[in-house]
Amino acid sequence: MNTFINEKLLPPVMKFVNTKAITAIKNGMLYPIPFIVIGAIFLILSSFPYTPIANYLSDIGLSPIFAQANNASFGIMAFFAVFGIAYSWVHDEGYDAVPAGMLAVVVDILLQPDTVKSVTNIADPSKVSTAWQASGVIDKAWLGGKGMIVAILVGLFVGWSYSWFLKRNITIKMPEQVPANVAASFTALIPGAAIVTVATIIYGIFKLGFQTTIVEWIYTVIQTPLQHATDGPLGVVVVAFIPVFLWFFGVHGATIVGGIMTPLLLANNADNLALYKAGNLDVAHGAHIVTQAFMDQFITVTGSGMTIGLVIFMLIRARSVQMKTLGKLEIVPALFNINEPILFGLPLVLNPLMAVPFILAPLVSGFLTYGAIALGVIAPFNGLYVPWTTPAIISGLIVGGWQGALWQGLMLVVTGLLYWPFAMKYDKVLQDQEAAS
Repeated sequence: MNTFINEKLLPPVMKFVNTKAITAIKNGMLYPIPFIVIGAIFLILSSFPYTPIANYLSDIGLSPIFAQANNASFGIMAFFAVFGIAYSWVHDEGYDAVPAGMLAVVVDILLQPDTVKSVTNIADPSKVSTAWQASGVIDKAWLGGKGMIVAILVGLFVGWSYSWFLKRNITIKMPEQVPANVAASFTALIPGAAIVTVATIIYGIFKLGFQTTIVEWIYTVIQTPLQHATDGPLGVVVVAFIPVFLWFFGVHGATIVGGIMTPLLLANNADNLALYKAGNLDVAHGAHIVTQAFMDQFITVTGSGMTIGLVIFMLIRARSVQMKTLGKLEIVPALFNINEPILFGLPLVLNPLMAVPFILAPLVSGFLTYGAIALGVIAPFNGLYVPWTTPAIISGLIVGGWQGALWQGLMLVVTGLLYWPFAMKYDKVLQDQEAAS
Protein backbone atom coordinates (compact mmCIF):
# COMPACT_ATOMS: atom_id res chain seq x y z
CA MET A 1 0.00 0.00 0.00
CA ASN A 2 2.82 2.39 0.91
CA THR A 3 4.58 1.68 -2.38
CA PHE A 4 1.37 2.08 -4.40
CA ILE A 5 0.50 5.41 -2.81
CA ASN A 6 4.02 6.84 -2.99
CA GLU A 7 4.70 5.68 -6.55
CA LYS A 8 1.27 5.77 -8.20
CA LEU A 9 -1.12 8.01 -6.27
CA LEU A 10 0.94 10.85 -4.80
CA PRO A 11 3.03 11.77 -7.90
CA PRO A 12 0.04 12.97 -9.99
CA VAL A 13 -1.44 14.70 -6.94
CA MET A 14 1.81 16.51 -6.26
CA LYS A 15 2.22 17.31 -9.96
CA PHE A 16 -1.17 19.04 -9.90
CA VAL A 17 -0.42 20.81 -6.61
CA ASN A 18 2.89 22.10 -7.99
CA THR A 19 1.48 23.51 -11.23
CA LYS A 20 2.06 27.21 -11.76
CA ALA A 21 -1.61 28.03 -11.33
CA ILE A 22 -2.12 26.18 -8.04
CA THR A 23 1.21 27.45 -6.69
CA ALA A 24 0.23 31.03 -7.54
CA ILE A 25 -3.15 30.63 -5.84
CA LYS A 26 -1.62 28.98 -2.77
CA ASN A 27 1.11 31.60 -2.40
CA GLY A 28 -1.06 34.51 -3.47
CA MET A 29 -3.72 33.76 -0.88
CA LEU A 30 -1.10 34.25 1.84
CA TYR A 31 -1.00 38.00 1.16
CA PRO A 32 -4.56 38.73 2.39
CA ILE A 33 -4.06 36.72 5.61
CA PRO A 34 -2.52 39.52 7.79
CA PHE A 35 -5.31 41.90 6.79
CA ILE A 36 -7.96 39.23 7.30
CA VAL A 37 -6.66 38.66 10.83
CA ILE A 38 -6.54 42.40 11.55
CA GLY A 39 -10.01 42.87 10.11
CA ALA A 40 -11.30 39.88 12.06
CA ILE A 41 -10.44 41.60 15.33
CA PHE A 42 -12.51 44.63 14.38
CA LEU A 43 -15.20 42.36 12.97
CA ILE A 44 -15.58 40.67 16.36
CA LEU A 45 -15.77 44.09 18.03
CA SER A 46 -18.36 45.39 15.55
CA SER A 47 -20.51 42.24 15.79
CA PHE A 48 -19.67 41.09 19.30
CA PRO A 49 -20.99 37.56 19.93
CA TYR A 50 -22.42 38.55 23.36
CA THR A 51 -25.64 40.56 22.98
CA PRO A 52 -25.34 42.95 25.99
CA ILE A 53 -21.84 44.01 24.97
CA ALA A 54 -22.87 44.25 21.31
CA ASN A 55 -25.80 46.50 22.24
CA TYR A 56 -23.59 48.71 24.41
CA LEU A 57 -20.99 49.18 21.64
CA SER A 58 -23.79 50.02 19.23
CA ASP A 59 -25.43 52.50 21.61
CA ILE A 60 -22.21 54.47 22.13
CA GLY A 61 -21.52 54.53 18.38
CA LEU A 62 -18.41 52.35 18.30
CA SER A 63 -19.85 49.45 16.28
CA PRO A 64 -19.91 51.33 12.93
CA ILE A 65 -16.39 52.61 13.57
CA PHE A 66 -15.13 49.08 14.14
CA ALA A 67 -17.10 47.97 11.06
CA GLN A 68 -15.30 50.58 8.95
CA ALA A 69 -11.91 49.16 9.96
CA ASN A 70 -13.14 45.66 9.08
CA ASN A 71 -14.55 46.80 5.72
CA ALA A 72 -11.19 48.34 4.82
CA SER A 73 -9.25 45.13 5.55
CA PHE A 74 -11.20 41.88 5.80
CA GLY A 75 -13.92 43.36 3.61
CA ILE A 76 -11.63 43.70 0.57
CA MET A 77 -9.78 40.40 0.80
CA ALA A 78 -10.33 39.67 -2.92
CA PHE A 79 -8.56 42.97 -3.67
CA PHE A 80 -5.45 41.71 -1.89
CA ALA A 81 -5.83 38.22 -3.38
CA VAL A 82 -5.86 39.38 -7.01
CA PHE A 83 -2.65 41.33 -6.42
CA GLY A 84 -1.03 38.43 -4.57
CA ILE A 85 -1.86 35.77 -7.16
CA ALA A 86 -0.59 37.78 -10.13
CA TYR A 87 2.47 38.87 -8.13
CA SER A 88 3.27 35.27 -7.10
CA TRP A 89 3.03 33.95 -10.67
CA VAL A 90 5.33 36.60 -12.14
CA HIS A 91 7.74 36.52 -9.19
CA ASP A 92 8.11 32.74 -9.57
CA GLU A 93 8.97 33.33 -13.23
CA GLY A 94 11.87 35.52 -12.10
CA TYR A 95 10.59 38.97 -13.10
CA ASP A 96 9.78 42.17 -11.23
CA ALA A 97 6.28 41.32 -10.09
CA VAL A 98 4.92 44.53 -8.56
CA PRO A 99 3.68 45.95 -11.91
CA ALA A 100 1.85 42.67 -12.57
CA GLY A 101 0.12 42.85 -9.19
CA MET A 102 -0.96 46.45 -9.81
CA LEU A 103 -2.12 45.54 -13.31
CA ALA A 104 -4.25 42.72 -11.86
CA VAL A 105 -5.94 45.26 -9.56
CA VAL A 106 -6.70 47.47 -12.56
CA VAL A 107 -8.23 44.58 -14.52
CA ASP A 108 -10.22 43.35 -11.53
CA ILE A 109 -11.84 46.77 -11.01
CA LEU A 110 -12.29 47.31 -14.75
CA LEU A 111 -14.44 44.16 -15.02
CA GLN A 112 -16.71 45.07 -12.12
CA PRO A 113 -20.05 46.93 -12.22
CA ASP A 114 -19.66 50.71 -11.92
CA THR A 115 -23.14 51.28 -10.51
CA VAL A 116 -24.87 50.57 -7.22
CA LYS A 117 -28.63 50.18 -7.22
CA SER A 118 -31.31 50.14 -4.55
CA VAL A 119 -34.42 48.17 -5.53
CA THR A 120 -37.93 47.96 -4.12
CA ASN A 121 -40.59 45.26 -4.26
CA ILE A 122 -37.90 42.58 -4.30
CA ALA A 123 -40.38 40.03 -2.93
CA ASP A 124 -42.19 40.11 -6.27
CA PRO A 125 -39.71 39.76 -9.18
CA SER A 126 -42.31 40.99 -11.67
CA LYS A 127 -42.54 44.33 -9.88
CA VAL A 128 -38.89 45.06 -9.20
CA SER A 129 -38.10 48.75 -9.60
CA THR A 130 -35.00 50.82 -8.98
CA ALA A 131 -35.38 53.33 -6.16
CA TRP A 132 -32.07 55.00 -6.90
CA GLN A 133 -28.84 54.34 -8.76
CA ALA A 134 -25.33 55.71 -8.23
CA SER A 135 -22.86 55.56 -11.10
CA GLY A 136 -19.08 55.76 -11.23
CA VAL A 137 -18.58 53.93 -7.93
CA ILE A 138 -16.82 50.78 -6.74
CA ASP A 139 -19.05 48.31 -4.90
CA LYS A 140 -16.90 46.85 -2.11
CA ALA A 141 -18.96 43.68 -2.17
CA TRP A 142 -17.04 42.63 -5.30
CA LEU A 143 -13.74 43.28 -3.51
CA GLY A 144 -14.71 40.85 -0.74
CA GLY A 145 -16.17 37.35 -0.67
CA LYS A 146 -18.42 37.83 -3.72
CA GLY A 147 -15.43 38.67 -5.89
CA MET A 148 -13.10 35.87 -4.79
CA ILE A 149 -13.41 33.59 -7.84
CA VAL A 150 -13.03 36.58 -10.18
CA ALA A 151 -9.92 37.61 -8.23
CA ILE A 152 -8.43 34.14 -8.73
CA LEU A 153 -9.20 34.07 -12.45
CA VAL A 154 -7.97 37.63 -13.04
CA GLY A 155 -4.81 37.02 -11.00
CA LEU A 156 -4.00 33.87 -13.01
CA PHE A 157 -4.77 35.54 -16.34
CA VAL A 158 -2.66 38.61 -15.64
CA GLY A 159 0.19 36.56 -14.16
CA TRP A 160 0.32 34.24 -17.16
CA SER A 161 -0.14 36.88 -19.87
CA TYR A 162 2.28 39.38 -18.31
CA SER A 163 4.94 36.67 -18.05
CA TRP A 164 4.23 35.67 -21.68
CA PHE A 165 5.11 39.18 -22.89
CA LEU A 166 8.27 39.37 -20.78
CA LYS A 167 9.52 35.93 -21.87
CA ARG A 168 9.28 37.02 -25.49
CA ASN A 169 10.86 40.42 -24.80
CA ILE A 170 7.76 42.24 -26.08
CA THR A 171 8.55 45.28 -23.97
CA ILE A 172 10.05 48.75 -24.26
CA LYS A 173 13.78 48.59 -23.60
CA MET A 174 15.43 51.54 -21.90
CA PRO A 175 19.15 52.39 -21.90
CA GLU A 176 21.21 51.09 -18.98
CA GLN A 177 21.64 54.63 -17.67
CA VAL A 178 17.92 54.90 -16.89
CA PRO A 179 17.12 54.20 -13.21
CA ALA A 180 15.72 50.72 -12.58
CA ASN A 181 12.37 51.90 -11.26
CA VAL A 182 11.82 54.11 -14.32
CA ALA A 183 12.85 51.30 -16.68
CA ALA A 184 10.45 48.91 -14.91
CA SER A 185 7.52 51.24 -15.54
CA PHE A 186 8.27 51.23 -19.27
CA THR A 187 8.73 47.45 -19.24
CA ALA A 188 5.15 47.09 -18.05
CA LEU A 189 3.74 49.51 -20.61
CA ILE A 190 3.19 47.20 -23.61
CA PRO A 191 2.00 44.14 -21.61
CA GLY A 192 -0.22 46.40 -19.49
CA ALA A 193 -1.78 48.11 -22.52
CA ALA A 194 -2.49 44.79 -24.21
CA ILE A 195 -3.99 43.17 -21.10
CA VAL A 196 -6.15 46.19 -20.24
CA THR A 197 -7.36 46.30 -23.85
CA VAL A 198 -8.39 42.64 -23.73
CA ALA A 199 -10.15 43.20 -20.39
CA THR A 200 -11.96 46.24 -21.82
CA ILE A 201 -13.19 44.21 -24.80
CA ILE A 202 -14.48 41.50 -22.46
CA TYR A 203 -16.23 44.12 -20.35
CA GLY A 204 -17.81 45.64 -23.45
CA ILE A 205 -19.03 42.29 -24.80
CA PHE A 206 -20.84 41.47 -21.57
CA LYS A 207 -22.11 45.02 -21.02
CA LEU A 208 -23.48 45.56 -24.53
CA GLY A 209 -24.33 41.99 -25.46
CA PHE A 210 -25.71 40.60 -22.20
CA GLN A 211 -26.56 43.72 -20.16
CA THR A 212 -24.38 42.53 -17.28
CA THR A 213 -20.70 42.29 -16.35
CA ILE A 214 -18.43 39.27 -16.45
CA VAL A 215 -17.98 39.61 -12.68
CA GLU A 216 -21.71 39.22 -12.05
CA TRP A 217 -21.90 36.40 -14.62
CA ILE A 218 -19.03 34.48 -13.00
CA TYR A 219 -20.58 34.94 -9.56
CA THR A 220 -23.89 33.52 -10.76
CA VAL A 221 -22.64 30.75 -13.05
CA ILE A 222 -19.38 29.66 -11.38
CA GLN A 223 -18.87 30.94 -7.84
CA THR A 224 -22.34 30.32 -6.42
CA PRO A 225 -22.46 26.67 -7.64
CA LEU A 226 -18.92 26.10 -6.34
CA GLN A 227 -19.83 27.51 -2.94
CA HIS A 228 -22.86 25.24 -2.78
CA ALA A 229 -20.73 22.28 -3.90
CA THR A 230 -18.36 22.85 -0.99
CA ASP A 231 -21.35 23.17 1.31
CA GLY A 232 -22.44 19.52 1.11
CA PRO A 233 -21.04 16.15 2.19
CA LEU A 234 -18.44 16.34 -0.58
CA GLY A 235 -17.11 19.53 0.98
CA VAL A 236 -16.84 17.79 4.34
CA VAL A 237 -14.82 14.97 2.78
CA VAL A 238 -12.48 17.41 1.04
CA VAL A 239 -11.67 19.43 4.18
CA ALA A 240 -11.76 16.51 6.64
CA PHE A 241 -10.24 13.55 4.79
CA ILE A 242 -7.77 14.81 2.20
CA PRO A 243 -5.56 16.89 4.58
CA VAL A 244 -4.95 14.03 7.02
CA PHE A 245 -4.62 11.50 4.22
CA LEU A 246 -1.80 13.58 2.71
CA TRP A 247 -0.32 14.24 6.16
CA PHE A 248 -0.07 10.48 6.76
CA PHE A 249 2.50 10.37 3.97
CA GLY A 250 4.36 13.42 5.27
CA VAL A 251 2.79 15.97 2.88
CA HIS A 252 1.40 19.15 4.46
CA GLY A 253 -2.19 18.41 3.54
CA ALA A 254 -3.75 21.35 5.40
CA THR A 255 -1.69 23.83 3.38
CA ILE A 256 -2.50 22.16 0.07
CA VAL A 257 -6.24 21.83 0.66
CA GLY A 258 -6.43 25.20 2.40
CA GLY A 259 -4.75 26.93 -0.54
CA ILE A 260 -7.43 25.62 -2.89
CA MET A 261 -10.48 25.72 -0.60
CA THR A 262 -9.83 28.91 1.38
CA PRO A 263 -11.25 31.31 -1.27
CA LEU A 264 -14.55 29.40 -1.35
CA LEU A 265 -14.73 28.88 2.41
CA LEU A 266 -14.06 32.57 3.06
CA ALA A 267 -16.79 33.45 0.56
CA ASN A 268 -19.14 31.15 2.51
CA ASN A 269 -18.05 32.95 5.67
CA ALA A 270 -18.90 36.32 4.12
CA ASP A 271 -22.39 35.14 3.14
CA ASN A 272 -23.04 33.86 6.66
CA LEU A 273 -21.80 37.12 8.17
CA ALA A 274 -24.30 39.09 6.09
CA LEU A 275 -27.11 36.79 7.28
CA TYR A 276 -25.87 37.06 10.88
CA LYS A 277 -25.97 40.86 10.76
CA ALA A 278 -29.47 40.70 9.24
CA GLY A 279 -30.68 38.31 11.94
CA ASN A 280 -31.38 35.51 9.43
CA LEU A 281 -28.57 33.08 10.21
CA ASP A 282 -30.16 29.71 9.49
CA VAL A 283 -30.09 27.11 6.74
CA ALA A 284 -33.60 28.09 5.62
CA HIS A 285 -32.30 31.55 4.64
CA GLY A 286 -29.35 30.09 2.73
CA ALA A 287 -26.67 30.00 5.43
CA HIS A 288 -23.69 27.82 4.57
CA ILE A 289 -22.68 24.89 6.76
CA VAL A 290 -19.13 24.29 5.48
CA THR A 291 -17.23 27.54 6.03
CA GLN A 292 -13.73 28.56 7.03
CA ALA A 293 -14.84 28.33 10.67
CA PHE A 294 -16.15 24.81 10.02
CA MET A 295 -12.69 23.75 8.84
CA ASP A 296 -10.56 25.71 11.32
CA GLN A 297 -12.63 25.21 14.48
CA PHE A 298 -14.11 21.73 13.93
CA ILE A 299 -11.77 19.88 11.55
CA THR A 300 -8.20 21.06 12.23
CA VAL A 301 -8.70 22.38 15.78
CA THR A 302 -5.75 21.29 18.01
CA GLY A 303 -3.95 20.37 14.76
CA SER A 304 -4.61 18.18 11.73
CA GLY A 305 -6.26 14.99 12.91
CA MET A 306 -7.70 16.70 16.03
CA THR A 307 -4.96 15.13 18.13
CA ILE A 308 -5.61 16.76 21.53
CA GLY A 309 -7.09 13.49 22.87
CA LEU A 310 -3.89 11.68 21.93
CA VAL A 311 -1.78 14.38 23.58
CA ILE A 312 -3.79 14.10 26.81
CA PHE A 313 -3.28 10.33 26.78
CA MET A 314 0.46 10.81 26.31
CA LEU A 315 0.53 13.28 29.18
CA ILE A 316 -1.48 11.39 31.83
CA ARG A 317 -1.70 7.74 30.81
CA ALA A 318 1.33 6.80 28.70
CA ARG A 319 4.00 4.54 30.20
CA SER A 320 6.64 4.65 27.46
CA VAL A 321 9.36 7.28 27.81
CA GLN A 322 8.86 8.46 24.21
CA MET A 323 5.15 9.14 24.63
CA LYS A 324 5.48 10.77 28.06
CA THR A 325 8.26 13.06 26.86
CA LEU A 326 6.44 14.10 23.69
CA GLY A 327 3.24 14.67 25.66
CA LYS A 328 4.99 17.26 27.83
CA LEU A 329 6.49 18.94 24.77
CA GLU A 330 3.27 19.00 22.73
CA ILE A 331 0.58 20.05 25.20
CA VAL A 332 1.22 23.80 24.89
CA PRO A 333 1.52 23.86 21.06
CA ALA A 334 -1.65 21.72 20.88
CA LEU A 335 -3.58 24.42 22.73
CA PHE A 336 -2.74 26.72 19.82
CA ASN A 337 -3.57 24.09 17.16
CA ILE A 338 0.02 23.13 16.33
CA ASN A 339 0.84 19.42 16.33
CA GLU A 340 3.92 18.92 14.13
CA PRO A 341 5.93 17.59 17.14
CA ILE A 342 3.77 14.45 17.32
CA LEU A 343 3.14 14.23 13.58
CA PHE A 344 6.85 13.62 13.06
CA GLY A 345 8.02 12.85 16.58
CA LEU A 346 5.64 10.11 17.71
CA PRO A 347 5.23 9.70 14.71
CA LEU A 348 1.76 9.77 13.16
CA VAL A 349 3.29 10.03 9.68
CA LEU A 350 3.54 6.55 8.11
CA ASN A 351 2.37 4.93 11.36
CA PRO A 352 -0.20 2.26 10.34
CA LEU A 353 -1.29 1.61 13.93
CA MET A 354 -2.33 5.25 14.48
CA ALA A 355 -3.69 5.81 10.95
CA VAL A 356 -7.25 4.79 11.82
CA PRO A 357 -7.97 7.42 14.52
CA PHE A 358 -5.82 10.04 12.77
CA ILE A 359 -7.92 9.80 9.58
CA LEU A 360 -11.28 9.07 11.23
CA ALA A 361 -11.25 11.81 13.90
CA PRO A 362 -11.77 14.81 11.58
CA LEU A 363 -14.31 12.85 9.51
CA VAL A 364 -16.33 12.00 12.63
CA SER A 365 -16.24 15.59 13.85
CA GLY A 366 -17.00 16.94 10.37
CA PHE A 367 -20.06 14.80 9.68
CA LEU A 368 -21.44 15.10 13.22
CA THR A 369 -21.08 18.89 13.05
CA TYR A 370 -22.60 18.97 9.57
CA GLY A 371 -25.56 16.92 10.80
CA ALA A 372 -25.98 19.08 13.90
CA ILE A 373 -26.23 22.25 11.81
CA ALA A 374 -28.43 20.69 9.13
CA LEU A 375 -30.86 19.39 11.78
CA GLY A 376 -30.90 22.67 13.70
CA VAL A 377 -29.17 21.36 16.81
CA ILE A 378 -26.70 24.26 16.54
CA ALA A 379 -26.86 27.33 14.31
CA PRO A 380 -24.62 27.81 11.26
CA PHE A 381 -21.40 29.61 12.13
CA ASN A 382 -21.73 33.38 12.13
CA GLY A 383 -19.03 34.26 9.59
CA LEU A 384 -16.64 35.82 12.09
CA TYR A 385 -13.07 34.96 11.10
CA VAL A 386 -10.97 33.52 13.91
CA PRO A 387 -7.17 33.12 13.45
CA TRP A 388 -6.42 29.39 13.26
CA THR A 389 -4.13 29.57 16.31
CA THR A 390 -7.00 30.61 18.61
CA PRO A 391 -7.42 27.96 21.35
CA ALA A 392 -10.37 25.60 21.26
CA ILE A 393 -13.53 26.53 23.17
CA ILE A 394 -12.63 30.24 22.78
CA SER A 395 -12.79 29.87 19.00
CA GLY A 396 -16.03 27.88 19.25
CA LEU A 397 -17.52 30.61 21.42
CA ILE A 398 -16.64 33.33 18.92
CA VAL A 399 -18.01 31.58 15.83
CA GLY A 400 -21.01 29.87 17.40
CA GLY A 401 -21.78 31.32 20.83
CA TRP A 402 -22.02 29.08 23.88
CA GLN A 403 -23.66 26.38 21.75
CA GLY A 404 -20.68 26.39 19.39
CA ALA A 405 -18.23 26.21 22.30
CA LEU A 406 -20.16 23.35 23.89
CA TRP A 407 -20.36 21.42 20.64
CA GLN A 408 -16.65 21.99 19.97
CA GLY A 409 -15.83 20.59 23.41
CA LEU A 410 -18.05 17.57 22.73
CA MET A 411 -16.27 16.90 19.43
CA LEU A 412 -12.88 17.04 21.17
CA VAL A 413 -14.09 14.49 23.74
CA VAL A 414 -15.53 12.17 21.08
CA THR A 415 -12.41 12.28 18.88
CA GLY A 416 -10.20 11.98 21.96
CA LEU A 417 -11.93 8.75 22.97
CA LEU A 418 -11.41 7.49 19.43
CA TYR A 419 -7.64 7.81 19.88
CA TRP A 420 -7.50 6.16 23.29
CA PRO A 421 -7.48 2.38 22.45
CA PHE A 422 -5.03 2.84 19.57
CA ALA A 423 -2.76 4.98 21.75
CA MET A 424 -2.76 2.30 24.47
CA LYS A 425 -1.69 -0.31 21.94
CA TYR A 426 1.04 1.87 20.47
CA ASP A 427 2.26 2.80 23.94
CA LYS A 428 2.70 -0.93 24.66
CA VAL A 429 4.66 -1.32 21.43
CA LEU A 430 6.98 1.53 22.44
CA GLN A 431 7.41 0.08 25.95
CA ASP A 432 8.49 -3.25 24.46
CA GLN A 433 10.93 -1.48 22.12
CA GLU A 434 12.41 0.53 24.97
CA ALA A 435 12.74 -2.59 27.15
CA ALA A 436 14.49 -4.45 24.33
CA SER A 437 16.98 -1.65 23.80
